[in-house]
Amino acid sequence: MKRLIFGSLFCAFALTACSSVTLLRTKEMQAVGDDVKKDVRQEVAASVEANNARMDSLQRIIDSLSLVQKRMKVELAMLSSKIADISDKNDSHHEELLYRLDMLLGKSDKILSKKVVVGGQTETVQADSAVISAEKMQALDSLFTTARADYHKGEIKLAYSGFKQIYEESKTGTIASEALYWMGVCLSDAGQTDKAKIVFAREIKQFPEASKSCAALIKLANIAGAEGDQKLQKQYLQKILGTKSCSDSNEFLQAAEMLETILNGDTVEEPHPVADSSAKAQTQILDTDSTGVVPAADTLPKVPVSDSFATDSTAS
Repeated sequence: MKRLIFGSLFCAFALTACSSVTLLRTKEMQAVGDDVKKDVRQEVAASVEANNARMDSLQRIIDSLSLVQKRMKVELAMLSSKIADISDKNDSHHEELLYRLDMLLGKSDKILSKKVVVGGQTETVQADSAVISAEKMQALDSLFTTARADYHKGEIKLAYSGFKQIYEESKTGTIASEALYWMGVCLSDAGQTDKAKIVFAREIKQFPEASKSCAALIKLANIAGAEGDQKLQKQYLQKILGTKSCSDSNEFLQAAEMLETILNGDTVEEPHPVADSSAKAQTQILDTDSTGVVPAADTLPKVPVSDSFATDSTAS
């Protein structure tokens, strides 16, 4: 009996000891698991925080790059505008150099064509005449340069007066053709389309072989297009393409492109003038009728400079 009791107690004690050990092991394992979970949570939190910091840094970089891009777009637009202005100035300077070269060639031809008569007063008279002609051409050349400068500054009134004076004093030659063309440009920029058409038509009639006759035809084509007369516009463009003296000019290529655009059914827009539109004078310049009839070259009305424009604040 004692053995049975002792055995029972021993078994109970052994079971109790095993249970205690098992409970302790379980608690230890739970503690280890909690530590592992805590470490994992800390690592995950640190990783998330690092990723958030990295994303914030990347966002700041993106914002900075966006600002740089906007600044570059503005600078690019400014550079494009400056390049366009420089290109316009270079084109104007190039055209002026070509004009001066034409003037020099014309002077050389005139000097070479003069006959020098040996003896007496005839030789002196011819020499004096040549000197006077050269001086006059030099004065007209200087006046033309001034008028062109006034036009590019937006002083349409002063420019028109200068070109008109050159035309009235020369009547013939390259400088007269140039002056007459620029008179038409001034009229067109001042909004006096009917009078501009008369002057451009006179340019074509009086100087059919001059280089500015091609430019005058382009101007007339642009005016016709702006007025909605597409048939007349095509006639002017076709005339440019059919004129031999225009075959090597920029107007020839421009006319071909415009005519192709018209045939394709698109609208052709007139290029913007070089002068500042805010300085255009919307007043009377040339006191002639607007019937479209081209007067004879020697009947061009002589309008005083002070009367060529009406007083208007927009002309300054």
